Amino acid sequence: MPRFLSPEWVVAFDAALDGVRVPGPGDDAGLGALDGTFTVAQQVRGTPDGDLTLLLAVSDGSLHLTLAGAGDPEPSADVSVALSYEDAAAMSAGALSPAEALTAGRIRVRGDLSVLVASQQMLAAARPHVQDLAAATTY
Repeated sequence: MPRFLSPEWVVAFDAALDGVRVPGPGDDAGLGALDGTFTVAQQVRGTPDGDLTLLLAVSDGSLHLTLAGAGDPEPSADVSVALSYEDAAAMSAGALSPAEALTAGRIRVRGDLSVLVASQQMLAAARPHVQDLAAATTY
Protein backbone atom coordinates (compact mmCIF):
# COMPACT_ATOMS: atom_id res chain seq x y z
CA MET A 1 0.00 0.00 0.00
CA PRO A 2 1.52 3.35 -0.96
CA ARG A 3 2.06 5.98 1.71
CA PHE A 4 0.29 9.27 1.06
CA LEU A 5 2.48 11.66 -0.97
CA SER A 6 5.36 9.21 -1.29
CA PRO A 7 6.93 9.06 -4.76
CA GLU A 8 5.14 5.70 -5.29
CA TRP A 9 1.81 7.25 -4.33
CA VAL A 10 2.31 10.17 -6.77
CA VAL A 11 3.11 7.72 -9.59
CA ALA A 12 0.05 5.60 -8.73
CA PHE A 13 -2.20 8.68 -8.54
CA ASP A 14 -0.95 9.91 -11.91
CA ALA A 15 -1.38 6.44 -13.43
CA ALA A 16 -4.99 6.33 -12.17
CA LEU A 17 -5.61 9.59 -14.05
CA ASP A 18 -4.05 8.32 -17.29
CA GLY A 19 -6.63 8.62 -20.04
CA VAL A 20 -9.25 10.21 -17.77
CA ARG A 21 -11.05 13.14 -19.33
CA VAL A 22 -12.81 15.62 -17.06
CA PRO A 23 -15.02 18.51 -18.08
CA GLY A 24 -13.17 21.76 -18.51
CA PRO A 25 -13.88 24.80 -16.42
CA GLY A 26 -17.30 26.29 -16.94
CA ASP A 27 -18.09 29.56 -18.63
CA ASP A 28 -17.93 31.27 -15.22
CA ALA A 29 -14.26 30.33 -14.76
CA GLY A 30 -11.79 33.14 -14.27
CA LEU A 31 -9.43 34.14 -17.03
CA GLY A 32 -6.59 32.01 -15.65
CA ALA A 33 -8.65 28.84 -15.95
CA LEU A 34 -10.95 29.64 -18.83
CA ASP A 35 -8.86 27.97 -21.55
CA GLY A 36 -8.60 24.76 -19.47
CA THR A 37 -4.79 24.76 -19.41
CA PHE A 38 -3.11 25.64 -16.11
CA THR A 39 -0.79 24.39 -13.38
CA VAL A 40 -1.31 24.18 -9.63
CA ALA A 41 1.66 23.81 -7.27
CA GLN A 42 0.95 22.29 -3.87
CA GLN A 43 3.76 22.80 -1.37
CA VAL A 44 3.41 20.38 1.53
CA ARG A 45 5.47 20.88 4.69
CA GLY A 46 6.45 18.14 7.11
CA THR A 47 5.85 14.96 5.09
CA PRO A 48 7.73 11.81 6.14
CA ASP A 49 10.04 12.56 3.18
CA GLY A 50 10.49 16.24 4.11
CA ASP A 51 8.92 19.24 2.42
CA LEU A 52 7.79 18.62 -1.15
CA THR A 53 6.01 20.21 -4.07
CA LEU A 54 3.37 18.49 -6.19
CA LEU A 55 2.46 19.85 -9.60
CA LEU A 56 -0.99 19.30 -11.08
CA ALA A 57 -0.97 20.14 -14.78
CA VAL A 58 -4.35 20.48 -16.45
CA SER A 59 -4.66 20.55 -20.21
CA ASP A 60 -7.71 19.99 -22.40
CA GLY A 61 -9.54 17.94 -19.78
CA SER A 62 -6.63 15.74 -18.76
CA LEU A 63 -4.86 15.84 -15.42
CA HIS A 64 -1.23 14.97 -14.73
CA LEU A 65 0.36 14.89 -11.24
CA THR A 66 4.11 15.00 -10.72
CA LEU A 67 6.47 15.45 -7.82
CA ALA A 68 8.98 18.27 -8.21
CA GLY A 69 12.50 17.00 -7.66
CA ALA A 70 14.79 18.22 -4.91
CA GLY A 71 16.88 21.08 -6.18
CA ASP A 72 14.52 21.78 -9.10
CA PRO A 73 13.93 25.48 -9.74
CA GLU A 74 10.76 26.97 -8.29
CA PRO A 75 7.99 25.61 -10.50
CA SER A 76 5.98 28.01 -12.60
CA ALA A 77 2.33 27.71 -11.61
CA ASP A 78 -0.84 29.72 -12.04
CA VAL A 79 -1.63 29.19 -8.37
CA SER A 80 0.39 27.84 -5.43
CA VAL A 81 -1.01 26.32 -2.27
CA ALA A 82 1.09 25.80 0.86
CA LEU A 83 -0.09 23.57 3.71
CA SER A 84 1.03 21.06 6.29
CA TYR A 85 1.20 17.33 5.71
CA GLU A 86 -1.49 16.82 8.37
CA ASP A 87 -3.90 19.16 6.58
CA ALA A 88 -3.11 17.63 3.16
CA ALA A 89 -3.81 14.16 4.59
CA ALA A 90 -7.05 15.34 6.22
CA MET A 91 -8.22 16.84 2.91
CA SER A 92 -7.27 13.69 1.02
CA ALA A 93 -9.19 11.54 3.48
CA GLY A 94 -12.24 13.81 3.31
CA ALA A 95 -11.96 14.96 6.94
CA LEU A 96 -11.21 18.57 5.95
CA SER A 97 -12.61 20.45 2.98
CA PRO A 98 -10.42 22.87 1.03
CA ALA A 99 -12.90 25.66 1.82
CA GLU A 100 -12.70 24.93 5.56
CA ALA A 101 -8.89 24.89 5.43
CA LEU A 102 -8.80 28.18 3.53
CA THR A 103 -11.30 29.86 5.84
CA ALA A 104 -9.42 28.70 8.93
CA GLY A 105 -6.12 30.02 7.56
CA ARG A 106 -4.62 26.52 7.46
CA ILE A 107 -3.48 26.93 3.86
CA ARG A 108 -1.80 29.79 2.04
CA VAL A 109 -2.70 30.56 -1.55
CA ARG A 110 -0.74 32.68 -4.02
CA GLY A 111 -1.92 33.36 -7.52
CA ASP A 112 -5.22 33.04 -9.33
CA LEU A 113 -7.96 31.68 -7.03
CA SER A 114 -10.14 30.88 -10.05
CA VAL A 115 -7.51 28.33 -11.10
CA LEU A 116 -7.65 26.75 -7.65
CA VAL A 117 -11.44 26.47 -7.83
CA ALA A 118 -11.30 24.98 -11.34
CA SER A 119 -8.66 22.44 -10.30
CA GLN A 120 -10.75 21.34 -7.31
CA GLN A 121 -13.79 20.86 -9.57
CA MET A 122 -11.72 18.78 -12.00
CA LEU A 123 -10.22 16.66 -9.20
CA ALA A 124 -13.72 16.05 -7.84
CA ALA A 125 -14.79 14.83 -11.29
CA ALA A 126 -11.74 12.52 -11.41
CA ARG A 127 -12.32 11.14 -7.88
CA PRO A 128 -14.00 7.90 -9.06
CA HIS A 129 -10.81 7.02 -10.96
CA VAL A 130 -8.60 7.29 -7.87
CA GLN A 131 -10.95 5.68 -5.33
CA ASP A 132 -9.08 2.35 -5.32
CA LEU A 133 -5.84 4.20 -4.61
CA ALA A 134 -7.50 6.24 -1.86
CA ALA A 135 -8.75 3.06 -0.20
CA ALA A 136 -5.25 1.52 -0.30
CA THR A 137 -3.36 4.62 0.84
CA THR A 138 -1.67 4.65 4.23
CA TYR A 139 -1.10 7.88 6.15
